[in-house]
Amino acid sequence: MIKIHATKKLFAKLPIDEQGYLPADKPIAANDEFVHTAETPSLLSGWHANVVTLQRRNCVLFVHDTTRFALLLIGLTKPDFAKLDALFQDVLMNTLLKCGANNEQMQAAVMQLQHLCFDTQCDRSVQGSLNRMKADLEHLLWYDNTEVMELSAYRTSVWLSERPSMLKGMKSSECLWPIKAMAALLGKGEFDTPSLM
Repeated sequence: MIKIHATKKLFAKLPIDEQGYLPADKPIAANDEFVHTAETPSLLSGWHANVVTLQRRNCVLFVHDTTRFALLLIGLTKPDFAKLDALFQDVLMNTLLKCGANNEQMQAAVMQLQHLCFDTQCDRSVQGSLNRMKADLEHLLWYDNTEVMELSAYRTSVWLSERPSMLKGMKSSECLWPIKAMAALLGKGEFDTPSLM
């Protein structure tokens, strides 16, 4: 499973079962034999997520707990919340491509894809990162006078992940670079030069 710590606002919109899983129409994960098994979390497990309203559109912002790697889903409607498994996997894999991940890194990520499992346990440090990224998005839309539906979710996710982050307990002279940290998590060295085309 990939554990997602959702805000109460997002959690209320999710059609999940008593174990925290979304309805599954068909197997979508690479390792379906591990799905719904709490003892086998994925290497990619541990995200915080919040639904944010940007220009009257529902967007979901995900931030990985240990790397602060960001993912953004734009313009969700009510039926889309039941499909967050597939939407999360799509934005994750395409954002990794935009970051410059090579075939080995992409394969490592594919092997860690599993169904999402939601709860409401939240860490204030990661929530602070979520709030900062939301403010950055609002500023981007205002400053560039851009419509939110014109944003590329993949490119914007890379943009949010390019800036340094601080983790609780870090010295003020240190910082975490989310794209480098995600590459290290996948265990295949650094990503190549990001492709924002």
